[in-house]
Amino acid sequence: MFNRRHFIITTAALFSPPIAGVALAQEQTAPIEPIAPRAPVSPPSNWASWDARVTPQNYDPFTSNPWGFHPRFLPTLVEANDNLTPGDIHVDAIARYLYHIRNDGTAMRYGVAIARGNLYEPGTYNIRRKVKWPTWRPTDAMIERDPASFERFKDGVDGGPSNPLGSRALYLYVGNRDTYLRIHGTPSPRSIGGRASSGCVRMVMAHIIGLYDQVAIGSTAVLYPTEDGITARS
Repeated sequence: MFNRRHFIITTAALFSPPIAGVALAQEQTAPIEPIAPRAPVSPPSNWASWDARVTPQNYDPFTSNPWGFHPRFLPTLVEANDNLTPGDIHVDAIARYLYHIRNDGTAMRYGVAIARGNLYEPGTYNIRRKVKWPTWRPTDAMIERDPASFERFKDGVDGGPSNPLGSRALYLYVGNRDTYLRIHGTPSPRSIGGRASSGCVRMVMAHIIGLYDQVAIGSTAVLYPTEDGITARS
């Protein structure tokens, strides 16, 4: 029969004392470096297929309305005032219209959504940059104001149909300063006609695809006050 003394002798014969080198190697193992987040991407090879995904079948900009908003927000050709500069953009924040002034005295009018409450910033801006299928990152102010909504996007979002900037974006500057205000497509087309964004002017993705190539870098964008802004100044 095995007794306690026999067990101790047997285990001593089978197993050596702790190996000092192994312990030392464990102590000297370098700490694991955290993996840096990758920058968001928007592969140009995807742009054509994304354009097709957000453009209704048999699309007619003047009549296609699978989004179900009021027909007045569909693109409409209207006459422009004589004193307006061709190429410029004017945003009527009360009616929720964006006008792009054309060379022949007309303007193409589009329905838009504007920012909620005091996040809308009327003013005169310069379009210094425009991008197809842009990537997006919320501003630090957006993250601080609403971390529950924006903290998870702090490392940026890839371009694509679900990106908050949608299919195209026009970047608004004052001088050389990027205001972080944009005129851009939206994956939420039912917001058109309302106040929904965190500062930007939203358009239907198919609509801004049609507008994008007509807008030249250096054009002016005028964002007019909302009804609240006009009342406050009266």
